[in-house]
Amino acid sequence: MNFSHPIDQQMLEQARNGEGFIAALDQSGGSTPKALRGYGIDESAYTADGEKDDQKMFDLVHQMRTRVITSDEFNSQRIMGSILFEDTMDRSIDGLGSAEYLWQRKHIVPFLKCDKGLAPQESGVQLMKPISGLDDTLERAVSHGVFGTKMRSVIHQFDEAGIRAIVDQQFDIGLQIAKHGLVPILEPECNINSPDRAKSEHYLLSEFKRHLAQADDDLRIMIKISIPVEPHLYDELLDDPHVVRVVALSGGYARDEANEKLSQCPGIIASFSRALLQDLNASQSDTEFDLALKVAVDSIYQASIHKNLN
Repeated sequence: MNFSHPIDQQMLEQARNGEGFIAALDQSGGSTPKALRGYGIDESAYTADGEKDDQKMFDLVHQMRTRVITSDEFNSQRIMGSILFEDTMDRSIDGLGSAEYLWQRKHIVPFLKCDKGLAPQESGVQLMKPISGLDDTLERAVSHGVFGTKMRSVIHQFDEAGIRAIVDQQFDIGLQIAKHGLVPILEPECNINSPDRAKSEHYLLSEFKRHLAQADDDLRIMIKISIPVEPHLYDELLDDPHVVRVVALSGGYARDEANEKLSQCPGIIASFSRALLQDLNASQSDTEFDLALKVAVDSIYQASIHKNLN
């Protein structure tokens, strides 16, 4: 494979072997209001005369993310990497670009959410919308010192054609990303409320294996999945030389339940968003905020690293 930039080897080593989990701070435009509500900021804070002020909304969410990232509890002893929204990458924290701050000040590997949201459901799944200007975005990410990317699609019910289309799309775009020297996180989420989720996950695994068997030797990817129904389902992917890490989203589970389920999955670490931020609030004092963040970080770290295997 021809790379326009080399993969950062120091970040690659941490992504592959570093202890800790990935903090997903990548809520996008559509999910930002929900994230702010969870943080105690109502839409009235960025709405006037019935019109939403997107700039003010993103200013507020960047303040929230800055408070999280600059906390002493947000550190590389527990957190291996963090996923940023594009708007966050283009902003600064304490005089440094957000991605540069993560690596230079915190030694936390920066990732970028690069998808543009989900297409309407078809064949039981939601593919990603077309990602316009992706190559330009990836070059901008490289200039900011970003290590990898993340892109999400969703499986709602078992459908072989739909699941195959999701994995094909994830790998096609993943190859485009990898050629920029970035490590893509492929994220085909399985809806945790799907009645045939276990069947979907087995077929998803077979599609991963099909693509990996055909991949160039020098391709490096990460895989982000829902916490599987069968805790050992993805064991064989953990040793695939193409796969830097397998990580899991919380998928709508509250933190305690997500942690309990994740702790049973060998080798899989968390990449949590809502479960990480659920107890944080704008009205908290710095002491209260840091304590709530510490509780979350410590518990997710324990579930990621110290497994309760049967």
